[in-house]
Amino acid sequence: MIDVGRVCIKKKGREAGMKAVIVELKEGFAVVDGPSIKRKKCNVRHLFPTPEKFSIKSGASHEEVLKHFK
Repeated sequence: MIDVGRVCIKKKGREAGMKAVIVELKEGFAVVDGPSIKRKKCNVRHLFPTPEKFSIKSGASHEEVLKHFK
C-alpha cells in the first residue's frame, strides 16, 4: 500500500494532518512532497496511506507533484 505516487496524510510532526505524495522510498523511510509540505524524508510509520494514487515517477520534481494536486 505504501508506494511511489501514493497520497498520504502525515500523522506526526509539524505537518500532522496535511496531505503529501510519496516521491521515493528508502529502507523504512519515504521522501514526501506536497502543496503545504516541503520535500523531506519521514518514517513510513508516520504516514497514513489513502486510496488516492498519482502516476508519477520516482524522484518526481516539486512542480510535477503540484500539477497532480490541482
